[in-house]
Amino acid sequence: MLSNYRRVFAVPHVLSLLTWSLVARFYMPGLMIAVTFLVEGWTGSYTFAGLVAGAFTLGMALVGPLRGRMADRGDSARLVLVCSAVFSAGLLALALMPGSLWWLAVPLALFTGAFGSPANQIVRALWPRLTFGAERNAIYAAEATTQELLFVFSPVLTAGVVAYAGPRWALSLLAVLALAGAVGFALSLRRAGVAAPAPAPEVPATGAAAPRRSLLRYPALCVLLLMSLLMICGIVGVDLVIVAWANELDSPQYVMVLASVWALGSLVGGAVAGGLRGRPRLVRRSLAAALGLAVLVPFTPPVVHLPTPLWITPLLLLSGMAIAPTVAAVMGRLGDVSPPDRRAEAFGWLASGMGVGSAAAGPMIGALIDGFGVAGGAAGAAVVAALAAALSLFVPSAAEDPASAGTGAPEGSEPGTGPTAPAVPES
Repeated sequence: MLSNYRRVFAVPHVLSLLTWSLVARFYMPGLMIAVTFLVEGWTGSYTFAGLVAGAFTLGMALVGPLRGRMADRGDSARLVLVCSAVFSAGLLALALMPGSLWWLAVPLALFTGAFGSPANQIVRALWPRLTFGAERNAIYAAEATTQELLFVFSPVLTAGVVAYAGPRWALSLLAVLALAGAVGFALSLRRAGVAAPAPAPEVPATGAAAPRRSLLRYPALCVLLLMSLLMICGIVGVDLVIVAWANELDSPQYVMVLASVWALGSLVGGAVAGGLRGRPRLVRRSLAAALGLAVLVPFTPPVVHLPTPLWITPLLLLSGMAIAPTVAAVMGRLGDVSPPDRRAEAFGWLASGMGVGSAAAGPMIGALIDGFGVAGGAAGAAVVAALAAALSLFVPSAAEDPASAGTGAPEGSEPGTGPTAPAVPES
């Protein structure tokens, strides 16, 4: 099972790029926790807290495709540095804002979110340039798996700082970490020589240049976009449910435990999935993710009042095991069907879909929690995850979508001379 990982990390610069891209987005899982505690303390409402947290992700979503095009056509390292500098300044401004002006947090969060780190879409667009076949599947699984380390350590660190120093200090710490990670990732892009745009595929001479179609005209990309929107809405919804449950008990330390256990389950599931041979079976994985969210509902208040939320940790561990494999399957399928010279833009659209889903999760799940308790929020998260699983039935394979033409070899190989991946079953 470990052979796929050994091969992929032997590829030059892969380990450095992956590591620094993770550091650059370390702030992401902890951001909603810090913002929720900060704004709920100002207003006493999870709905308002969800609006501010959602504004961050909505800002990221609005500019995802634009930043992708900028990365496809310009210097990725410079883009990372500029975005992160503005983003960190915005987080510090929110941390220093007086609570009486909480309503200003919404436009500030929207503006700040527009400069969120593009490290995720940039590095995901790089993997097809550096890997191929089974190695490509393995690196997407490895990224989705190691990303779960962020969901283990970022909430623990953020919730710990909230508990012992307050949410303002937690936001300040996330701002510093975001800037430091961006600098490291930009330097890694320079060392690997991949900060420049990918070369466009050769087009046969026909006397006229082919028109540049919108990526939204490719069926697979559209279905994956909507599916990702719903999927991330359900996942972020569970994060908000955990925060609300802990906050109702006046015990923020529960966030550290519950969120980390859920992420640990995803980490284990992703590690196993990355070692499997064959193409990921998207439908089966997304159905498992939806079922994992649904089984949490009967064990949350007011349906059941457990003596302690820690009793649900075994179920959270099992529930999380399908998250990273599903995310890896989505990213791998998108990398397969995207045009080679527009992958960063494609992953920008994916980031936008996930950002919109995350932004919608804040007020929607927050309103369900305000109206129906923690179980209401968990049920809402399960419903949108089930809709995402239903959409996965309509995602075509790479061979069925015209956008995948010309993506069969890694960058730099000549047509007909690159390695050929053997036909493998789905896993």
